Amino acid sequence: MTDTATPVDNGVDVDFLQKARGILTEQPEAADFKWRVSNTWVKGTHSRSTVKDFFGLGAEQTHKSEFHFEGDHPQVFSAEDEGATPVESLLASLAGCLTAGVAAVAQNRGIQLRSVEATLEGDMDIRGILGVDPDVRNGFSQIKVTYNIDADATPDEKKALVAQSQKRSAVYDAITNPTRVIVDVI
Repeated sequence: MTDTATPVDNGVDVDFLQKARGILTEQPEAADFKWRVSNTWVKGTHSRSTVKDFFGLGAEQTHKSEFHFEGDHPQVFSAEDEGATPVESLLASLAGCLTAGVAAVAQNRGIQLRSVEATLEGDMDIRGILGVDPDVRNGFSQIKVTYNIDADATPDEKKALVAQSQKRSAVYDAITNPTRVIVDVI
């Protein structure tokens, strides 16, 4: 761990997070968030997702800019390859959530990060999504996350950073625990 005389700056405002935690303890209704994504079909297997606004802290909120994500399938599936596949986007979401957690936990624990790299691999038998074999699962059979962290920390401290990030990650939780999904057609 870093000497307390040397300030740690991983770019995470831990004071804000701790104050928010206190406020949300006293006002739990403010913790109810509704995240939104809209998606529009473009052509073939290509679609575009847009993120602009969400509900949180008791009111409608807007991001400082609109975000767009292209989704498609690769040319090996006779598609145009205009964006990442949806399952690759899921892996990117997991990587982003876990890595943000690593940075926040490191900041809170006084550990200076120099670099954090995550490599994710998701194993999938595509016979399931193609309907070749009804006994084959459509989704991943396994996801492997490998971290390479350069920090003022011991190997055990680095493992503890990742473990705490997993414990607090919303995306990790959504992937590893059943989430109720409601699909409506209007």
